[in-house]
This record gives sequence, C-alpha cells and structure tokens, in this order.
Amino acid sequence: MAVLLPVSAAALWGAARLPWEHTVRARPGTDATTTAAVPGEELVPALVPLAVLALAAIAGALALSGLWRRLLGAAVGLLGLVPVWSGLTVGAEFAGRALAVAGGVLMLAAGVLLVVTGHRAPRLGGRYRSPGAAKESARVEEDLWAALSEGQDPTLRRPPN
Repeated sequence: MAVLLPVSAAALWGAARLPWEHTVRARPGTDATTTAAVPGEELVPALVPLAVLALAAIAGALALSGLWRRLLGAAVGLLGLVPVWSGLTVGAEFAGRALAVAGGVLMLAAGVLLVVTGHRAPRLGGRYRSPGAAKESARVEEDLWAALSEGQDPTLRRPPN
C-alpha cells in the first residue's frame, strides 16, 4: 500500500500532463489552422485531484485503524475506477490513457489491499494521540495493574467466581 499509492499518484499526475488527443484549431484572423495537443487534465479534470487523494490516503491509512481504515480502502478502490474508465473511453492517444489506466489499477489495488489486510497494518504510535486519549490509555493500564495486585487476571472478561 505504501508503494502502490505514491506510484499511482505519479502515474495519474503524468497522465494529466500527457496529450490524450490532438485537435485542429483555426488561427484567429487568418485562414490557417494549427494542430494542438489536448492534455489529459483538460479531458478528465479529475486526474490531478485523484493523484492528490492517493497521496493523502497514505497519511489517512497510517492515522486510521479498524473499520475506518477499511472504509478508506473502499473509497480509494472505488475512486481508482474513475481513471480506469476514463482511460478506456476518452481520448485517442495511447500513452496518456495507458498511464491513467495503470494509475487507476494501482489505486484500486491499494484500496483492495487496505480493505483486506488493513486491520493488520500498524497504526501511528501512541505519542501522536491526543492528550485525552493518552490519559484514557494510562487509566486503563493503571486498572490492569490494580487488578493484578488484587490477584485477578485482567485478561479475563469476567472475574472468576
């Protein structure tokens, strides 16, 4: 996931810059025409925001855990379908479209990886928690030590009779 998302962002950014088709435009005031390249960002404006989203998802995946990380993975995976669809249906130039499809597939793969294995990945350390969360964690730890001091097993859900 940590490799797939930055590579996906780079591919989507590159696809936005590459030409996806060429158009013939008339020069104002003359009968002459010129051929101009149309970059992917003009045909599919979502490419650059999706690249930024792929980078932001890295931080989100590190900060979240559990269900929230899986929901982030689902969103990233679903949004990865946008450049895949656009690359397959919009434009005529192969390189830009292929790069968009590759970036979308990588984004989709990262999303699936987050959904399937995200609950096992490490989360940001405790020192990055809010002061309230740190106090709650310390209180729980004190309760565990107090239970041990009283001769109870704090790992049991209910104390034995």
